[in-house]
Amino acid sequence: MGKYRVAVDVGGTFTDVFVFNEEKGEIAVTKVSSTNDNPARGILDAVKKSLVPLDEITIFSHGTTVGTNALITRRLPKAAFIATKGFRDVPEIRRGTKLDLWDTYQDVAPPYIQRRDRFEITERVDYNGQIITPLNEQEARELVRILKKRGVESVAVGFMNAYVNGQNEQRMKEILQEEIPGIYVCTSSETLPEIFEHERISTTIANAVLGPLVSNYIQELSASLNDDGYDGDVLVLHSGGGVMTSETVPRYAARLASSGIAAGAIASAHIAKLCGFQSAIGLDMGGTSTDISLMYDGKVRVTKDWYIEYGYPIGFPSIEILTIGAGGGSLAWIDGGGSLRNGPQSAGATPGPACYQQGGTEPTNSDANLVLGRLGTELLDGQMSLDKSKALEAIRKIAEPFGYTEVEAANAIIKVANANMCDALRLISVRRGYDPRDFALVAFGGAGALHGAHLAKEMEIPTVIVPPHPGITSAMGCLLVDVRHDISKTYLKNIIDVSLTELENEFIRMEIEAADLLAEEGVNEGDSQLIRFIDMRYTGQWRSLSVSISRPITSLEQALEQFHKEHEREFAFSNRQQSVEIYGLRVAATGFVPKPDLQVEQPEGNLSDAIKGSRQVYFEESGGFIESTIYDRIILPVGSIFFGPAIVDQLDSTVVIPPDFIAEVDSCKNLILTYKDMEAKS
Repeated sequence: MGKYRVAVDVGGTFTDVFVFNEEKGEIAVTKVSSTNDNPARGILDAVKKSLVPLDEITIFSHGTTVGTNALITRRLPKAAFIATKGFRDVPEIRRGTKLDLWDTYQDVAPPYIQRRDRFEITERVDYNGQIITPLNEQEARELVRILKKRGVESVAVGFMNAYVNGQNEQRMKEILQEEIPGIYVCTSSETLPEIFEHERISTTIANAVLGPLVSNYIQELSASLNDDGYDGDVLVLHSGGGVMTSETVPRYAARLASSGIAAGAIASAHIAKLCGFQSAIGLDMGGTSTDISLMYDGKVRVTKDWYIEYGYPIGFPSIEILTIGAGGGSLAWIDGGGSLRNGPQSAGATPGPACYQQGGTEPTNSDANLVLGRLGTELLDGQMSLDKSKALEAIRKIAEPFGYTEVEAANAIIKVANANMCDALRLISVRRGYDPRDFALVAFGGAGALHGAHLAKEMEIPTVIVPPHPGITSAMGCLLVDVRHDISKTYLKNIIDVSLTELENEFIRMEIEAADLLAEEGVNEGDSQLIRFIDMRYTGQWRSLSVSISRPITSLEQALEQFHKEHEREFAFSNRQQSVEIYGLRVAATGFVPKPDLQVEQPEGNLSDAIKGSRQVYFEESGGFIESTIYDRIILPVGSIFFGPAIVDQLDSTVVIPPDFIAEVDSCKNLILTYKDMEAKS
């Protein structure tokens, strides 16, 4: 009988494994280096290292960067795009905007499908869904012969106004499948039936180019796991904070483009709630980047405005995550104006920071933390040695141009990295109308706990939560999610003209589609939940806000009031006299997956038993190096309280507790850090 639940998070530097023993309630964690050339092999290596028998695994869930990396590196299958005549260049025209408005020389990345592989065909549907010109089937078959000759593996079909009536798109799909058996076809009316043609077509193209790739990846991984004894579904985390089985991954492949980073947001929200916080900011700092998420009033923020590369939006609902190039391996460098910069370039897994002794020579955040004494000379419980002399050598590349000592340069590098992360924290909180002082900061990832306390102090966040296994937290998040699908459609009407019966019927049709998807995933009806959302906006506005609505619909008054309140919070403005229109409808379908119950532990042992020794650690607020106690995280007893300066070592991370912080171990072995001055004010 199976007794283990296993979650794997594939990162740019490490692949993390989180194992939960259902019988004993015990947790085990493992880290191995990622195999970016073949992520499936890295997953198998990680599972084998965890020593868990595959035939005893009940649930296997994972987050993957396969889709993300494929879009960034453009290692994509041969794909084509078919558009209505005259609209071949919608993917290239985009919105005509740039990430940096003032940078004349910065170009937006080229489309995922180049112009030579984009084709036009005769057909026309009007704004109301009436077919003005049926699909020209003779043209369609001639075009398919060209695609077949070119060896096209995947096709995106995006016709104008297909979001209202996808009949012509569906016929084009049928012809493609008749003429080229086995070809992957993705239509915009099935993928994202929403009004804005660029967003709809961009999402369809992303889905099409990733479809064959992620399908092959999932099939390879599933086959390998099955050969070794696992006979269950391989669950894959998607952008919306849920999981899909291998059955539906090909249909919604683009949702895997932010698979890995969503797990951390889910885990941080769960941990914050366990600690009694309904509002929290998640700080997931790894080797290459930092991912920041926000939970307010028990709900993680969701957005439909996201992308892997600017200019090519993916319109599926996604947990809102702000990613910046700030990780343990981020490079420190001097720009043309003589200013110190940090990231987004990274040393990555290979060659890694200079102190890793794998060929890296450029200064990184990890090298700076080692020079400052915040990192010890061993990681992963002694499995990895760090060379301080190589770190000093790399840091000199920054120190000498500025006339700094190596320590001053290392401190400057960390301060710039922290400033970058504080800017990102302000973007996701203050800019959204939230006061950071009302939140807790959940610091995790391999490097999050190194920087979390100083970031909280700068942002006046009163509490920092460091999970029991910071570096494996994202992997744990993969076991805390449910099967989830989001069905959406455009529905444009002024709220005073809406028929509740018509609106109810629209939702019922969407719910049937959502229930069918859950059934395909093997979810029983009793283990599912359907939640309705309405996108609303003031008449004449472009952007909309999503609010929930009851089942069945008896009135729109409560939804309207909720919209006004959300608009006031988000934009500091609302107008109850202004007319409001409905822009779109959405159904979130959830199939509940059993989750591990994390054990609550009782106080046992003495704090003194956890002391490993001490070392000199640099803290600018103390004027330089100061003797700091080193604790072993595994031995820290529940209920213990101690003061900074201190360092807490463990397998997957290092926690820095500055001199002006108090640390407490709660009943779930989370480490709660509180800024002394902030505590006094409260």
